[in-house]
Amino acid sequence: MKQRVLILCTANSARSQMAEGLLRALAGDRYEVLSAGTRATQVNPLAIAAMRQRGIDIGGHRSKALDEYLTQPFDYVITVCDSAAETCPLFPGPARRIHWSFPDPAAAEGAEAERLATFVVVRDAIEARLRAWLAEGE
Repeated sequence: MKQRVLILCTANSARSQMAEGLLRALAGDRYEVLSAGTRATQVNPLAIAAMRQRGIDIGGHRSKALDEYLTQPFDYVITVCDSAAETCPLFPGPARRIHWSFPDPAAAEGAEAERLATFVVVRDAIEARLRAWLAEGE
């Protein structure tokens, strides 16, 4: 049976969405991966574009509120922004809490190409952290 991983961020628009797509691509055979936000918004088009460059389609993802998962058990709850780490509730079951702080690419300013470059940097940092986590055997 696959272990369940919930990846949390504030808006579930960029970091948690990219992490969900990356972890599914890297280890979807071992993990059921979901993401949510402490408040749902919408998936950022630049997150979709950055993931498309990596060959991963998250265009069908939707931003989900944390409330959808509060009664479900998870093996791991990974927060990818400081705000979500501070507001993340306790989950039932054996959930191990992990916190990784990544800058919010949605806060980037400038032309679209510059903003997309920021998303790519954050995407690559998330992927590197996920690969290290998987290599450690979680």
